[in-house]
Amino acid sequence: MLFDTHCHLFDEQFADDVEATIDRAREAGVRYMVVPAVDVASARRAIALAERYEEIYAAVGIHPESLKALSESAFTEVEALASHPKVVAIGEIGLDYYWNVAPREVQKEVFLRQIDIARRVNLPIIIHNRDATEDTVEIIEHHCSGVTGVMHCFTGSIETARRCMKQGFYISYGGPVTFKKAENVRRAALEIPDEFLLVETDSPYLSPHPFRGKRNEPARVSLMVEKLAELRGQTFEAVAQYTLQNGRKLFYKIG
Repeated sequence: MLFDTHCHLFDEQFADDVEATIDRAREAGVRYMVVPAVDVASARRAIALAERYEEIYAAVGIHPESLKALSESAFTEVEALASHPKVVAIGEIGLDYYWNVAPREVQKEVFLRQIDIARRVNLPIIIHNRDATEDTVEIIEHHCSGVTGVMHCFTGSIETARRCMKQGFYISYGGPVTFKKAENVRRAALEIPDEFLLVETDSPYLSPHPFRGKRNEPARVSLMVEKLAELRGQTFEAVAQYTLQNGRKLFYKIG
């Protein structure tokens, strides 16, 4: 059994075939899928999917790319939605200095406020980090007491991973670990202890080799497991088993 810990199945790219997409995931052995929100509207759509499909769970939160039209009420709504029985995390939240939709100080404030929500509702966080590694890790080190989570679609160094793991955070690998020129990603993935490793697709984005440039979907999480097994000298079954167990441990409301 496989666990896709990050897939945006509410995305409009799945509007015409979400049911067929989920069927293909089932056929590929995917037992659980977590659908993280990017704003309040997508949080509601993620919850609707979780209510409709047994395998799907939701995360609720405000992505740093969604800050242009952020209202104060969004924080209250995120916290209220977090009480749903199939909401397993606050996310996807974090910092994005690549798109820089909002000033960095605003991004940090929104990130910190959602960490506080996670602490109050006793849920883990799903962290987005793009071109903001040092600020992201410093927030984890200094502001995440009592909160755990996952570094989503990790492409950083083993040194960065170790700082996050020291705070109890998991490291999740998606499509980039399969990219031909991503040797730096694979070097770090090789050294992550089994007990901290997760896999994801980030569907519909970052489709793994040999599907780069095409729409990604949860069934392809098997390709990440396959690549990690090859890198680490382990069997596919072993990696599938411990990444599923790790996912269930982090997202403790599942199963």
